[in-house]
Amino acid sequence: MSGFNAGRGSNNRGNNSGGSRSGQRGGNRSGMNRAGQGRTGANRGQERRTESGHDSVSRRNTQSSQSNRGGRRRTEDTSRRNAKGHERNRKKSHERDFSAAAPSARVREADAARLVAFEVMQAVATEDSYANLVMPKSIRAHRLDHRDAGFATELTYGTLRNQGYYDSIIKHCVDRPLEKIDQKILTALRLGAHQLVAMRVPSHAALNQTVGLARGVIGAGPASFINAVLRRVSERSAEEWRELIESEATDDLQKMALTKSHPVWVVRAFRQALAVHGHSPQEIDELLDADNLAPIVNLVELPGLGSLDEARDKGATDGELVAGSALYSSGDLGRLESVREGTVRAQDVGSQLVARALAEAPLEGSDKKWLDLCAGPGGKAALLGALGAQRGAQLVANEASAHRAKLVSASLRPLPQGSYTVVTGDGRAIEKTVAQSKNLPAGMEANPRFDRVMVDVPCSGLGALRRRPEARWRKTPRDIADLLPLQKELFDAAASVTRSGGLIAYVTCSPHMAETQNIVNDILRDGAVELLDSGAAVRQVALSDESGTSVLSGEKDPSFAPNDKHPEQTTAQLWPHVHGTDAMFFALFRKK
Repeated sequence: MSGFNAGRGSNNRGNNSGGSRSGQRGGNRSGMNRAGQGRTGANRGQERRTESGHDSVSRRNTQSSQSNRGGRRRTEDTSRRNAKGHERNRKKSHERDFSAAAPSARVREADAARLVAFEVMQAVATEDSYANLVMPKSIRAHRLDHRDAGFATELTYGTLRNQGYYDSIIKHCVDRPLEKIDQKILTALRLGAHQLVAMRVPSHAALNQTVGLARGVIGAGPASFINAVLRRVSERSAEEWRELIESEATDDLQKMALTKSHPVWVVRAFRQALAVHGHSPQEIDELLDADNLAPIVNLVELPGLGSLDEARDKGATDGELVAGSALYSSGDLGRLESVREGTVRAQDVGSQLVARALAEAPLEGSDKKWLDLCAGPGGKAALLGALGAQRGAQLVANEASAHRAKLVSASLRPLPQGSYTVVTGDGRAIEKTVAQSKNLPAGMEANPRFDRVMVDVPCSGLGALRRRPEARWRKTPRDIADLLPLQKELFDAAASVTRSGGLIAYVTCSPHMAETQNIVNDILRDGAVELLDSGAAVRQVALSDESGTSVLSGEKDPSFAPNDKHPEQTTAQLWPHVHGTDAMFFALFRKK
C-alpha cells in the first residue's frame, strides 16, 4: 500500500491468502496444497505423460535398433576390421545404432510445466519480478491445464521457498562458488534439486526432464554440467542431505536458518518478534514451518455487493475466522464471474480482519468521512469502501504511484458511484493532495477532517513470506531501517487530517519489532493520540463459536499490552502458525 513518491517498500499485495498451522521442514517432501498448487495430482499426471513419452522413444529406438541390426546382418560379410577387431569405414557400411540411453534419445526440450517454472524463476532472479505476478501470465501463455499448472506452481514456489537450503546442497556438488555459476544454470540446478529432494518425482524423471530443459533453453554444454551436478545430488537421500547440512551449522540459529531455508537475520528477527508480541521464542520452529507451506487462497465478498455462492458451487468452503470469507482450492480464480466483476476478491483473511476492525470499532460523533492513506493496490480499500457505503460513509483512497492508483480505481469500481474517490499524491502531503483535489465525493468539503483512517504503511513484507517466498532472499536489515522514518511520517500525516476523537489504524504486514512495537512507542511518545484495545477490535469482528465466544480468544487471542500499567491498551499481531494468516500487525488509536 504505497503512500509515498518513491513507491512501496514491499511488493504488491496480489493473491492474498492464508494457510494452515502445521508445517514441514524446509527440505522435506512437500504436500499437495488445497489451492491445487501442490504436486500430488500434478506430478502423477506429469509423470504419466513423461513415462508415456519415454515409452514412445523406447519403442522408436527399439524399431530403429531392429532395423539397424538387420542392416548389420546384410553388411556383415563386406565390412573390414583391423587387427583389434575395430570396423573401418563404418559410416559407409551402415547407420549408427542408438540405444534408448544414447544422446539422441534424451529429452532435448523442456516440457511446458517445467518451462513455466524456469521462466518465472528467471524473471524473479534477473528482473526483480514477483512470482505471484509473473506466474499466472506464464501459465496462460503456455496454456497449461489444471494439473500442469499445479505442478508448475509447486515447482516454482517450492524452489523459491527452499532456495537457501538447495544452494547449500548444490555447493557440495560443484567445484566453484555459486556466484561463478551462470544464473540460468543455477536456476535449473535449483529446480532439479527441489524435484529430487522434496517432490515425489522419480529421480530418473527429474534428471531427464531437467537436463532436457537445459538443452532446450540453455545449451548442450551447460546441460552436461547440470546432468553431472544433479546426479551427485541424487546420490544422497533427503534425510542424508539434511543430516549433512545440519552438521555443518556453527550454532542452533544457523542450523535453523539452513534447514528452514530462511536468512539468519530473519530467523533472529522472528524470534525477537515472537517475544515482543507476547509469544514464546520457542514457537520459531512452527513459524518458519508455516512460512514454508503453500498458502490456501482466501476469498472475500464485498459487503452488499458480492456473493460467495458461485465460489461455493465450485468447491469453496466458508472461512473459519471472519464472515464473508471463503477458502478456495479449485484453480484459476479468473474462471469465476464474481471475481472478474470485482465483487469477490482474493484477500488474505488477516487483511480482512484489520479492515473490518477499523470499520467496526466504536466511534462517537460523525462517521461519514473515511481515508485510506496508502491504498495501493486496493484490496483493503475495496473492503473498507464497501463497508462504508453500507453506512453512508465516503472513502478517499490515496496512492502515491500513478500506476498503482489505477489499480486502486479498478478495485473500487464495483462500489456505488459517489461513495469513493481516488487521489494521487505523497501520503506525507495528504492534506495538500486532498485540498487540491477536484473530484472529492459529493458533499465532502475541500479540507476535510476524517473520522476513520487506515495507514497501511510500506513495510518489509516479512509477514507474507508464504505468498512471496522470494522476498526472504531480497530483503536486508538495511531495508527496514530505511523504512522506519517513512512509517512514522505517514502516521503523523494521517493524524494531521483526522478529527479529534477520530480513529487511526496503523497496519503493517510484518511482525518485526522495529516496524511494530517500536513505531507504536514513538507514536505514543508524541502525545497526540491514545492507544485503544486493538485486540478487542479484532476479536469483535471475528466469527464466534457455538458458545458465542470469539474464535480469536484464548490461545488465538492476538492481543498484547505493551505497557503493563495500561492493560486495556493493546496491539494485535496475527501469525501464520497460530491463525493461518499473514503476520499482520494492527494498532488502533484515537486522536485526542
